[in-house]
Amino acid sequence: MTICEGSAAAPAIDIHRALATVSALVRQDTRTETPSESSAALWIRGQMNALGMETHLVPADGHRVNAVGIWRGSGSGPSLMFNGHLDTNPVTEGWTRDPWGGDVDGGHIYGLGVSNMKAGCAAYLEAVRALREDGRRLRGDVVLTFVVGELQNGVGTRAVLDAGYRADHFVNCEPTDLTALTTHAGAVQFRIELTGSSRHMSKREESADALAAAARLLPLINAMSFTGAADRDARATNRAHIGSLRAGLGRQLLQSRPPQVADVAELHGSARFGPGQEAKAVLAEVREATSRVCGDGIAATVEELTDGGHTLNRPFSTDRDNPVVRTVNTAYARLRGTPQPTGAIQPYCFYGSDASLLQHLGGMPGVVCGPGGKYNTMPDERVSVEDYLDAIRLYALTITGICG
Repeated sequence: MTICEGSAAAPAIDIHRALATVSALVRQDTRTETPSESSAALWIRGQMNALGMETHLVPADGHRVNAVGIWRGSGSGPSLMFNGHLDTNPVTEGWTRDPWGGDVDGGHIYGLGVSNMKAGCAAYLEAVRALREDGRRLRGDVVLTFVVGELQNGVGTRAVLDAGYRADHFVNCEPTDLTALTTHAGAVQFRIELTGSSRHMSKREESADALAAAARLLPLINAMSFTGAADRDARATNRAHIGSLRAGLGRQLLQSRPPQVADVAELHGSARFGPGQEAKAVLAEVREATSRVCGDGIAATVEELTDGGHTLNRPFSTDRDNPVVRTVNTAYARLRGTPQPTGAIQPYCFYGSDASLLQHLGGMPGVVCGPGGKYNTMPDERVSVEDYLDAIRLYALTITGICG
């Protein structure tokens, strides 16, 4: 028996089918830069074809493809784009469930990438399905984009934008536990090299210990905030982190002689910054912090690391009074009877997302709001069934609110 559930505000949802959709998507291994990324896009396109949508495949990064579906309105209303990525991170240690099982158990949906962000992708597909089966007619177009390569600096969304797809507003469905994220950080990656001089441990007082300098530098970097933030929300996005540290002898960082003082140390890190701040200025402040541990024979270099030549890692921000933000806020309040948390919500404001590309390259205003987040990118990754179903309802209400 099929169970359907709805409310006066939202269309009916076929719960069994909605859960089957997200489980089927999770069962496809779409680890980033693997062939199954594009296989999932083809599967999604088949789902949209079955709904009678206009569909397109958009090549990305040579051998990969995105899926785009358009539900055409009458042309008399604003349009709305939904954006989400199909690629996932690698599998880590510690899983007790099949990462590609798509199991629904104990009120949660389990699987690799279900939070980041297959539940969001399935939710906006199911929102369109529910509205079309409910016989709704729209004034504005709805554009669904399912992209690959978000983890390669957004190559999929870049390709969609390069192909000319646009809308008046967008919802990026990255996991925010259904809060409305109106500001998130830009990012810059960097490498720091500290160079000193080695001695045997018996004469270490004569050395310039690069490892000891790195140990002093690490907490300085991790405690950093940056100048020039445009407002309180921008300041909330500020954070820096050293993710790796290696030290040893020479540029090869040889570690075969622990009795000797390390003369070279290498630190890799990332900084997050908000509107009003720029990567160049952030790196200058990282260099200033690094200079504080220099002296006594320690020299330092700080260089930016880029990914495939792409350097657009600007912050995302939207006015809280923007129509799409207000529409999402209203939908949330109708569903849950409480105001939707809105703004630079932590920890989500430290994430990067394709919302930055949609804003800065696509010229569109939007909001980031998706199911999942609490159990994001961890062993036994999962999303609550309640949040997933509410995301479908919220997206359906947002579509009718924006597109008519």
